[in-house]
Amino acid sequence: MSLVAEFVVAIPARYASTRLPGKPLALIAGEPMVLHVARRALAAGAREVWVATDDARIAQAVAGLSGIHVAMTDPAHASGTDRLAECARQAGWADDVIVVNLQGDEPFAPAAGIRAVATALADSGAPMSTLATLVEDAPTLFDPNVVKLVRNAQGDALYFSRAPIPWHRDGFARSRDNLPPAQWLRHIGIYGYRAGFLQTFAAMPPGNLEQIESLEQLRVLEAGYRIAVALSPAPFPPGIDTPEDLLRAEVQMRAAP
Repeated sequence: MSLVAEFVVAIPARYASTRLPGKPLALIAGEPMVLHVARRALAAGAREVWVATDDARIAQAVAGLSGIHVAMTDPAHASGTDRLAECARQAGWADDVIVVNLQGDEPFAPAAGIRAVATALADSGAPMSTLATLVEDAPTLFDPNVVKLVRNAQGDALYFSRAPIPWHRDGFARSRDNLPPAQWLRHIGIYGYRAGFLQTFAAMPPGNLEQIESLEQLRVLEAGYRIAVALSPAPFPPGIDTPEDLLRAEVQMRAAP
């Protein structure tokens, strides 16, 4: 494996959220969530950190943090990928720059994981990369809100699904309460892209598989592009989607040394 690749981080931070309106500005230990996420990106060693937002209040929340740039993007963007593609154009990144897409609701993203997705992209030569971790129990495997994936021998994604893949025919015929001897992977929603590929991705029409599974990354596989998948070197705590998640984050942040 190569040394840690040079990379930039872009954080899509949309104000509207169905389950937690104004989520990037939700306070954790007295500070907006997006500020915690930006600090994580800086701690990982990113060459540049950009917050791609559609709201001046979010821009203002990170304005005092040294090393953070803001891209004011179109509020009509359908996805975070579209927002990042506009951010890349505003930043003027060359096509070969490695861009890590760190979600704006990941205030506990480990620095090692952020670096790992950049290194996976550099080592693989793929236009896109992501991370995975082992599934350790049957309820997680069968939860449709948990995205699973399978890889080929070279570490590239073969498929992502909300269904339990691969399906253990004999083991699950006997019981679905425990995992039979095998290995399953859970997807971690952090991505690396070459800046030029971000523009290609954003210009693609939604794919059939993407629409069926509601998984945007399937657009890339269906179009014939590679996605390199590395195992995360550190645990990735779940992102924050609900008020209950926010309360847990508050407890965790205040308990941190």
